[in-house]
Amino acid sequence: MSTFLQYVVEGLTIGSFYALVALGYTMVYGIIRLINFAHGDLFMVGAFIGWTSLAALASAHLPLALALAAAFAVSMVATGGLGVAIARVAYQPLLRAPRLSILITALGISLALENAVLLIYGAGFRTYPHLLTHAGLNLLDVQITFAQIGIVAVSFTLMLGLYFFVHHTFLGTAMRALAIDQDAARLMGIDVERMIQLTFFIGSVLAAVAGVMEGLFYTQINFFMGFVLGLRAFTAAVLGGIGNIPGAMAGGLLIGLLEAFGAGYVSSQWTDVFVFGVLIAVLVVKPTGLFGERVVERM
Repeated sequence: MSTFLQYVVEGLTIGSFYALVALGYTMVYGIIRLINFAHGDLFMVGAFIGWTSLAALASAHLPLALALAAAFAVSMVATGGLGVAIARVAYQPLLRAPRLSILITALGISLALENAVLLIYGAGFRTYPHLLTHAGLNLLDVQITFAQIGIVAVSFTLMLGLYFFVHHTFLGTAMRALAIDQDAARLMGIDVERMIQLTFFIGSVLAAVAGVMEGLFYTQINFFMGFVLGLRAFTAAVLGGIGNIPGAMAGGLLIGLLEAFGAGYVSSQWTDVFVFGVLIAVLVVKPTGLFGERVVERM
């Protein structure tokens, strides 16, 4: 039983990273019906910006909490700005173009980001400083570190904050109106372009938070990390019902649990088989995903 619970803890930790990135996928899709395949690479860029910030702050001898806060802030702002720039330059001019054009553009941006980081940082791994300790709790022979508790708590808090923002603020209402009908939203005085850019900014910020947290937790990052995680996060968004915020969170946690159980009870080589196998099975039974009923009307 303790082994099972330990895998649950590991799965929820991994799933929290997937969930934060999946929220970005689902936000963008909910607004403009675009699958932003470059989103996983924004997660990677956020991780590298966080690493660079910590390396630059190391010589300043700042208190740990202040250095971490600064690294998160720099990564979030820079990655959010990059997301807005990508939206303005690459996606918004193509909103009325064939969907295939936008898809190819997204793939091109993904490759551009990966190769830019490759040229700047090289192909090897970069190592975050070991700032997180293994201190934690031992419940029923299950080891839960405070870092794992923090990661899950941050992910849930951001998801709840995003849900509240989308459903209980003026800007969130404007986003939902835009998701239903762009032309009608424009006629009602909503600045469609700014709402799209805000959506990309929020999604990119969430990806940056996930990137820095993963860097701190696993300590090693490389230029290709965004492709693999982005693919699984996209799977999580589809599994939960893409366009649905709670669905993206649930899908991310479910993918994390599947990965942990698959690696623990069978083999890590079978992880993708389990993950994508369950996705296919769910979509065959329920094509809209687990929470897909409200995708057309809500985010």
